[in-house]
Parts: sequence; C-alpha cells; structure tokens
Amino acid sequence: MRKMNAIEVSHLTKRFGDKVAVDDVSFTVGTGEVFGLLGPNGAGKTTTLRMITTLLKIDQGSVTIFGHDTAKEGRLARSMFGLTGQYASVDEDISARENLMIFSRLNGLSRAESKQRTTELLTEFSLVDSADKALKDFSGGMRRRLDLAVSLITRPALIFLDEPTTGLDPRTRTQMWDTIRKLVDQGSTIVLTTQYLDEADALADRIAVIDHGQLVKIGTPAELKQQVGGTTLTFTVDQPKQVATAVKLVTTQLKAVVQRAGQQLSVTLDQVAQLTPVLTALQQAKVAISHLTVQEPSLDDVFMDLTVGKN
Repeated sequence: MRKMNAIEVSHLTKRFGDKVAVDDVSFTVGTGEVFGLLGPNGAGKTTTLRMITTLLKIDQGSVTIFGHDTAKEGRLARSMFGLTGQYASVDEDISARENLMIFSRLNGLSRAESKQRTTELLTEFSLVDSADKALKDFSGGMRRRLDLAVSLITRPALIFLDEPTTGLDPRTRTQMWDTIRKLVDQGSTIVLTTQYLDEADALADRIAVIDHGQLVKIGTPAELKQQVGGTTLTFTVDQPKQVATAVKLVTTQLKAVVQRAGQQLSVTLDQVAQLTPVLTALQQAKVAISHLTVQEPSLDDVFMDLTVGKN
C-alpha cells in the first residue's frame, strides 16, 4: 500500500495585480520528511507557504494536507498542522506560561490538560526559568522558541517553519536546529522556508529551489550539488618538470579538462570513486604530489548556479 503524502501541491499560482508571485508550482512532501523551500528574498517561497497553510487564497491549483483538499476541507486540513509565527496575537504583557495556557484552552484542552501541556512545552523548549517573565523581556531566541511551542500545543503531525532562525545568534540557531531534529525523530513532517543554505543542507531531506515564483529545481541536497558539476579534485605537482606528465595522466584517466595554475592542477570528478585510479596512475608514474583536496560542491554553489544571472 502506497504511503500517503503529507502534502500535495498541484499547479499552485498566485497573482498580485499584474505580478505573478507564484507561477504553476507543483511538488509533494512525504510523511516524515523535512522539506526545504529555498530561495532569495521575494522569490515566492513565503507566498507559497501562505497558500498551502490557507492564510492566502489560491488563484489557481490545489493543495491537499494528508489527503484533504484545503479549499473544500479547510478546517479539517488546518487542524492537522502547526505554523510558527501565526500567533501574532500573543500578549507581550503576560508571561510565556500564561500565553501557553491561553492558547491551550483555545485549542480545546481542558484546564488540567492545558496546565500539563504548558509544563511539557516550557521544559522541552528550555523556557522553564523564564516561564513567568513578560514576553517583552524575552530575547529573540526565546521568543522564537515560544512561537514554536505554541504551534505544537496540539502535537500536529505536520509543522510549517517560516524562516525559523532569521536574526538569531549562532548558538540559539544551533539550539533551534536541535529542536527541529528532535521533532523529526518523534515522527513529525516539517516544511521549512529559509534563506540560509547551511540550514537547508543540515536539516532538509529534499529541497525545492524557488526563484521568481517558479520551481527551478527539486531534489536531495546531494542531488542538487551533483547537478552543479560534481566534486573538484585539486593538488600540487611537487616537481615542475612533471606537471605536463600529470596533466596527461589525469586527462587520460578522467576524459576531462584539467585546469592548471602553475604547479597546481584542478579537475572535476563525476563521482568520488574516480579518485583512486587517478592517484594510482600518478603513483605508478612516480609523480609526487601534495596539498591534495577533494571539494564537494556546496548548496551555495547550487543557489548561485540556479538563481544568479537569471534575475
């Protein structure tokens, strides 16, 4: 039996006047995966997220959440997910504990259940020591953790995180990453929008790159990196008189163009397994090398390749 997708997005389109903000975007999100929406500012990723979560009307296309069409069964679909940042009405003048209690009651929990869930969430998000402080005294990181805690009151199976670590210091960012990983370990499906390439690389199982409202590429981080052009092998030939021999050997082995800068040679590998035959050939020819590096392409390379120069 085929496993149901958490989300199915089909031909999603949104216009604001003459501007097409999201242009015929389609993708699926599998149950239990972390799915990243990556793109520059204004690319359309947040607009896409707002349509999926029913905060913005869809002009064309459809979205299903665990098989439920958001246009026809909006209330049921909304009950199945949590969204960080949706609670703009949290009260700045009362404490984290009081806010969690209020939203627990609004979500239908009894007073006893609300108290228990509030205690669990304060503990889980390291807010116990600050539980009775007013929100206006919270740091950005504490506020972000509280936003996430509020969205998890009902233990939703699907969680949307819209730019969850923007503006946070590196330590708090790492704490949020740990929290997100813990949610995944507990079985949650997560959709993450982010501008941070390292964040998408560290957390996402698959990534959709959106630019100018269009889905330009989708795949695992490894697949996206591979499409940029493979792994770069760089090394220095110790003896200047052996450089020409080294270039010939590497060219023969890889059937690829070797870049030369003095005694330093660089070449792109289609796969890492090609490295061993190259090194063996150099060794057999008694070509001494040093400063060898094998550099995988990064998501920065992917991002630049897919979005820069297309603006």
